[in-house]
Order: sequence, then structure tokens, then C-alpha cells
Amino acid sequence: MRRKNKDNLDGSLFAKMARGGAAELVSNADEVNRLNVFPVPDGDTGDNMRLTIESGIAAIENLNSDNLAEVMRVLSHGMLLGARGNSGVILSQFFAGVAEEFKNSKEADVYALGEALRSGVRRAYGTVMTPTEGTILTVAREAVECATSAITPKTTIKSFFAKLVDEMYASLERTPDILPALKAAGVVDSGGAGLFYIMDGFRRVLDGEEIDKTLKKQSKSNSSVSSFGPESKMTFSYCTELLLQLLFAKCDISDFDLDEFKRYVSRLGDSVCTVKSGSIIKLHVHTYTPEAVIAYAREFGELISVKIENMSIQHTEQSEQRKTNKDTDETDNEAFRQQLFSKSTDTSSTQKKKYGVIAVAFGDGLTKLFYSLGADRVIYCGQCQAPSARDFLDAINGISAEHVFIFPNNSNVILAAVQAAKLCSSASVHVVETKSIGAGYAALASLEFDNPNIESVKRAIENAIASISCGHVSPAVRDAEIDGVKIKKGDTVGFIERRIILSRSSLHSAAFETAQKLLLGRSHLTVFLGAEPTEKDAEKLLNKINKRCPDTEVFSYFGGQDIYPYIFVAK
Repeated sequence: MRRKNKDNLDGSLFAKMARGGAAELVSNADEVNRLNVFPVPDGDTGDNMRLTIESGIAAIENLNSDNLAEVMRVLSHGMLLGARGNSGVILSQFFAGVAEEFKNSKEADVYALGEALRSGVRRAYGTVMTPTEGTILTVAREAVECATSAITPKTTIKSFFAKLVDEMYASLERTPDILPALKAAGVVDSGGAGLFYIMDGFRRVLDGEEIDKTLKKQSKSNSSVSSFGPESKMTFSYCTELLLQLLFAKCDISDFDLDEFKRYVSRLGDSVCTVKSGSIIKLHVHTYTPEAVIAYAREFGELISVKIENMSIQHTEQSEQRKTNKDTDETDNEAFRQQLFSKSTDTSSTQKKKYGVIAVAFGDGLTKLFYSLGADRVIYCGQCQAPSARDFLDAINGISAEHVFIFPNNSNVILAAVQAAKLCSSASVHVVETKSIGAGYAALASLEFDNPNIESVKRAIENAIASISCGHVSPAVRDAEIDGVKIKKGDTVGFIERRIILSRSSLHSAAFETAQKLLLGRSHLTVFLGAEPTEKDAEKLLNKINKRCPDTEVFSYFGGQDIYPYIFVAK
């Protein structure tokens, strides 16, 4: 017979444990980031999981309740919306499973806690189509199985979590024996490590440690005031974004000349991007005189929304952040921080169009390219800035379309997009599993906006993705040996899809050889130029490819992406 433990888990205690778990992960997020299988600077698991649980903590910040079901419901919903990256989505689903088990419980004893955690494990495994062992899933399952099977009438909530965390650590240490890629890289699973730190925070709270501290809240307005004072100078211009509703009273909407509009705005600033959707104009420009831009725009209509940001402040804040974190490889190019029109809403028509498009990109040039190909929303995804399910949901709700296609363009973003699609009821959402920028580029370029047959459109997209192969080059951040390739820190690593094929001391050599191998049996190459190569270096590479591969048609675009100096798409 179950007994009622005097230390039953209620909502107040669980909220305190959750804050402690989040605080512990915050303290160790950088370490989790570095547990990257591939020795390139794109590890962001720690940040994705941190932002996911912080979203849940923010949701319960003003919730004063002892009711376990209520706390779990609010926390879980916050995590579901804030989930980022695959590990963050799995983490949110784990807590969703726990919340489901507790939905009618004001409090829970250790037996109910064990059942709830089992439910969390089942929900987490159900998140992915083909679960991979040796990951966060294994760490969660093995730890929960061990702790629940050891429950006796003497087990307390405190002793249960002590057992759970001990086994979680042991399971984490075993992950390289299960997953060869981890052993080759000399790391344990990063998602499993993130979960361990969260649960260890739970345990430490139960042990009476004071780690239930207030999490850092980034106040952009406060930091902006402190970084821009009366002696400051405007080194950079204002990033100005606006939505303009064209009015018949001010212009002939059917004959509105978007090119002339863009040419005039270009005289007032640079980095101009304009998109016309019905009678709505979306405008992005960097200018020292946003008031002049606004005045010109109002000659044709009235403003729906305006956003103006002082880029000198952004630059100062980013510089200060880099000074306090030597392990961060952030770039000085503020363009990588812009999410062009990502929160715009088209209110011009109540009639839904057939197809809407959301794409994920990193880099100013790639963002503009996806808009030019027909995307309604382009969501920014940079280093440690993976989009959340909420970002996707907001974007979906901002598009009036029967069908919305999402191109995640990153394997670590797909689950967040899928989670948003499940939460959406305003449209039929199709998440296309594009795992790279190249795949997204090919897919969006093939989208037949005028084809009324959705199945035919989807087949064309699938065929376009199947017809291309993608390659990348990136700097190595540590020594390693993967897939028989010996890698030295500081070398440039070449990938085809997600397979490392070479490591060279020269970026130029690595890029050329990667492109050459990618072109075997193919005759078209598109090159996206990143932020790092100079114009001269890029021209040298393109000339060499043209010379050595004379039967290849080579196209190049400035993508402006970080981490990957060159991205290649071969067809």
C-alpha cells in the first residue's frame, strides 16, 4: 500500500526546484556548448536548452500557487513555446509528459513522481521519428528506470532525486560507448549533459542549497541607456523597419513602382530590402535619417508599424559582450543580428492566399535571397540563436494562407518547427525537412506558387532537394580524428552534407577541394560567400573553380553567413 510521504511534492516546491535546475544549467551552458561532436564552432545545445527552460521559468514567474498541476501546466506550456534546437524540444516534451501525468494532482508522492517521469520519457521518445540511443533520450530513460525501480516505502523525494542524478551521471558517461560519433570526438552527449545539470539543480535545491537564484534577465532598454550617453557618437546608422499600407487616396496602388521606391530610399541609406505583398510594403534600411524615410513612405500611404534601432548601441553591446567572454566567436557584422521583418503582420486582406512560406537563414545576404525567392517570413538563426517554437508560431500566425511551408534549413531547427506546426490551428502547416541552407534554397526556388495542387507542389520540392548536394567549410576548434580524417585546431574542415571529408591548413585549399569533390558527376555549382573571405580571396577561389572545372556553371551570392566561410550547392 502506498503511504502519503510527509515530503510530498507540491507546486511551490517544484517551482523552486525548476528555478534551481535552470540556474544550474545557466552556470554550465558554455560547457555543454563545447560538447560538440564536430570540432567546428557551431555548438549551441547548452544555450538552446537554457533558453527553453528559461522560457518555462518566465511563464511561472508571477504564478503564486502550491497546486502542482497548475505549476506544471504553465511551466510546460512556456517551455513548449520557447523550445529551441532538437535538445530543447526534447526537453520541453519531457516536461510536457510529466505535466500530463500531474494534470489532476495538487501534489504528488514519490510513486506518482516516478510515474510522471516515466511519462516524460515516453513523450520525449515520441518526439523523434527514429530515436537515437546514446543521446539525451538514453540518459533520461536509464536514469528514470533506475530511480523508479529502486523506490521503496522508505524512499523520499530527496533520496529519489539523489538516485536519479547519480544514475544520470553514470548514463551520461556511458554515451560514448553507445554512440561511436561521441567516442570519436572524445565527448559525452551534450543534450544528456544539459539534462543532468537541470536535474542536479533539482537535487541541490532539495538538499537545501541556495541555488534558486534569480536568473539573469537581459533588459535591452536598460543596457542601451548605459551604453549610449551624452558623449557618445553615432558610428553606425539606425536600423529602420516599417510596414506601409498603400492608400488609394495617395497613389495608384496597381501602378505603384516598387523599384523607384527602392531607388529613392537607397539615396537615404543602405542595406535596403523592399517587399510588396498586395497593398502592403515591407521596408528595411540602414539610415542616419529615419525621419526622412518615414516622411517619404507616407507620401504613398500610412504606417502600420515602425521599428527603429540605434545600431551604434548594438555594436557597443556586442563588443562589451565579446570582451567578457573570450570563448565567444561573435562577429562584428551587425547584419547577422537582424531578423528582417520576422514579426511583421500583413493585415491587407482577409482572403487567404494559397501558399505561404517561412524560411530560416543566417546572414543578411541569405535573408534577402530567401525573401526574393518568395518567402513571407525569414527567421534568423545564428550561433546560439536558434529560433523557438514561439518564433515559428508567431510567423505562421502572421501569414494569411491556406498552406504554410516551413523550410528550417538546419537539422537542429526541424523539431522546433514541427512543434510549432502542432500548436497551430490557423493553417495547414508543412514542415519540409531541409537540413541545410542549400537544401532550403533549392526547395524554395522550386516552389510553384501558381500550382493549385498541393501534392504536386510537395513532390516538386522533394525532387528539388533530392537533386542537389551541399558542402561547407568551417574552422576547427579542437584536435580530433573523425571518419579517418585527422583534424588540427585552426585547420579548415570540409564537409559534404554532415560527413567530414578533409582538413587543411589553408581555407583556400579546403574550400577548393571540397567544391571539387562535391562536383563529381554534377555540372552546376552555387557558392554562398560568407563574412570571412575578402572579395579578393573569394574571386581567387571562384576563378580557380572555373579554370579547373571548365564544364561547370558557377554562380555566387554574398550570403554573409558566419561560421561557414563558403557554402556550396551542387546540382
